[in-house]
Amino acid sequence: MKKLLKWAKPFIFLLIIICVLTIVIPVTYSYVPQFTKYVFDNIVIVNQEQQQNTLPSFLLNFFDSFDPIYALIVVGVSLIIFQVLRGGLMLLNGYLKGCFSEGIAQNMRNSLFKHIGNLSFSYHNNVDSGDLIQRCTSDIETIKTFISSQLPEILYIFASLISGAVQMATINVGIMLITLCVVPINLIISSIYFKYVSRKFDEIEKVEANMTTCIEENVNGARVVKAFAREKEEIEKFDKKNSNYKTEVEYLNSAMAWFWGISDGITILQYAVTIGYCIFLAEKGLVGPGDIIVCISYISMLVYPIRSLGRIIGNFGKSIVAARRVDEILTEPDEYTIDGTLMPEIKGNISFKNVNFTFDDSIYPLLKNISFDIKAGETIAIVGKTGCGKSTVVHILERLLEYTDGSILIDGVELKDINKKHLRSNIGIVLQDPFLYNKNIFDNVKISAPNKTKEEVYNATMMAHVHNDILNFDKKYETIVGEKGVTLSGGQKQRLAIARMLILNKPVIIFDDSLSAVDTETDKAIRSSLKKMGREITTIIITHRITTAKEADKIIVLDNGCVADIGTHAELASREGLYASLWAIQGALEDEFLNLVEKEVK
Repeated sequence: MKKLLKWAKPFIFLLIIICVLTIVIPVTYSYVPQFTKYVFDNIVIVNQEQQQNTLPSFLLNFFDSFDPIYALIVVGVSLIIFQVLRGGLMLLNGYLKGCFSEGIAQNMRNSLFKHIGNLSFSYHNNVDSGDLIQRCTSDIETIKTFISSQLPEILYIFASLISGAVQMATINVGIMLITLCVVPINLIISSIYFKYVSRKFDEIEKVEANMTTCIEENVNGARVVKAFAREKEEIEKFDKKNSNYKTEVEYLNSAMAWFWGISDGITILQYAVTIGYCIFLAEKGLVGPGDIIVCISYISMLVYPIRSLGRIIGNFGKSIVAARRVDEILTEPDEYTIDGTLMPEIKGNISFKNVNFTFDDSIYPLLKNISFDIKAGETIAIVGKTGCGKSTVVHILERLLEYTDGSILIDGVELKDINKKHLRSNIGIVLQDPFLYNKNIFDNVKISAPNKTKEEVYNATMMAHVHNDILNFDKKYETIVGEKGVTLSGGQKQRLAIARMLILNKPVIIFDDSLSAVDTETDKAIRSSLKKMGREITTIIITHRITTAKEADKIIVLDNGCVADIGTHAELASREGLYASLWAIQGALEDEFLNLVEKEVK
């Protein structure tokens, strides 16, 4: 319950008002049947002995001052006014509940979104995106609904029970006791139901998350599915997950049917016994016709709250599960909890000294005693087989991953002592598959630097050699790239991401295999543009393409998590090793390609 109520703390004053109104509304309603009782006891049956009535004495005296026919009109008008006032309270309560509800939801979404943004790179690598989306949407909605609507409803139930019981007691204590005897029975049944639904909701949430993930994967990977003609397999996979979800929900619905069936049976029995007892008392002259009619009204007033207990208890179970799932995210350690404090000027001198790295879920190190030096303004290339740790090196350099031991110095300052946000603001990185927003091209380039001018945007795209491509589009820079840049080719996406990074003018830039989708000539042109920028920029290129690496000032060869060799292209190509083997293959292909181009030109 604490996990649920903590979200209400910022709105505690509003919650108090809602609670007061929630109590007042059923208490005032308990007087409505008394108007009917007065009409029957004092107007319709005029010769009947005066019966007890809980309406305020000034109101009873006011009614009695009129003749019966006029008294009936006055009572009716008074009841209308009374109900209008109650309606005003209900309207106000509904409005305040809406404000309270959306305020909680907004705070939860903001808190969750902010925290997710501050979680570590490792967390995002391992998280199930469908499950994460569900926690940010449907789980928050479940919590919001329970806190804002069903939690006050608990007060409504108890207020209804107490006020209704008090009013019935004024008529006959026995009738009250018979009516309320079903309350403990319903509580026992509801408790059993609660224990079951709590477990079942947890299972349903997991199954639903798997189904959501499947949907998201197919939406995002629609082109891949079609390219490999996997529609049938994906439909079958989704059908299986959908069937699992259907089965779990059916089990829950079956339990709900049993609960409501038993609850309805008890309610009918309650009506029968109470009405039967009222008739018995009427025959003995202990209650009048007005008393019987009022008692029936109060039975209805008490039945609804009692029946609502099961629904609220079920929703409470669901909310507890949702709150636990949301709390699991919020209790994940913020990556900035452990952070450096230094914010030195970064020029680009980088030194790795015996750096080791092991993933948390592995016992085998991915990087082993990595050592190399980079001077400010140098262009270095890191090459090696797939899985050798190339990308891990740059992820560690950006502190997306934390090295296990060893030392990394940037301009003489230990990497772990540098503030992460300061560090990342000085290092630009372009990934192999860059993310683009569903905006136009101009906004996608400028999004990282909103204060940049048009000219600066154009200069960046020209350096990235994508400017001419953009001008060939019908809408040029106003062209919408689509979700994740689906309207662009792989090479255009990469070059647009490069332009977005270059506009920031950072002292260290990293290309994490981000030139893989561009042709050799464009690759050369981009690297040539970088050299002409007129200032010292430390450039790190992660690549499988030796033709890209060979122009670097220094090449680092990684093999099986270790530095296998370091040198220039000429040095590495001249001695035996992994680099020479790769160059023998790729260099021959490059020569063949150039020969073909020359023949075509001739």
